[in-house]
This record gives sequence, C-alpha cells and structure tokens, in this order.
Amino acid sequence: MTKDKIKQIVLDIIAEIAPDEDLTDVKPEVRLRDQLDLDSMDFLDIVMELRKQHGIDVPEAEYRELESLDSCGNYLLPKFEASAAA
Repeated sequence: MTKDKIKQIVLDIIAEIAPDEDLTDVKPEVRLRDQLDLDSMDFLDIVMELRKQHGIDVPEAEYRELESLDSCGNYLLPKFEASAAA
C-alpha cells in the first residue's frame, strides 16, 4: 500500500458519499473541508466507510488527522500496513 493509493481510496469514498463534488482539482495539502462542500456528517461517513470497506478504525480523538489528502496518507498508511499484516 502506498500513500497515493490511500489518497485515491479516500477520494473514492468521497465520490460515493458526495457524488456531486468535483474531485478533479483537490489539492493534497489543503484541508478537504476548505475545498469541498463536506459537513461533519459527510466526514463521519468517510470514517465509517474506511471501517466498513477496509477494516480501518479511526478513533474520534484522531479525526483531525484526516483533514487533508496528505494527512490522510500519512495517518492511514501504518493502519493499512498493520491491517494487511494481520
């Protein structure tokens, strides 16, 4: 698993929960909520889809780690690697 693959997974999840969003120009270093029309429920849906589709748990205290695509990649990479090794 690579950080780029993880970023694509997050984008794919956003495309599922917010199909009207244009994801072609999402900047990886900018907060997702500053670029897209995502509310707190959408964000919770992202976390739930990570759990449902990939078995990745994100504790509520760590939600801020998922603010941008870059931070998603950095935060989720060890979780995906641990999941794959299990």
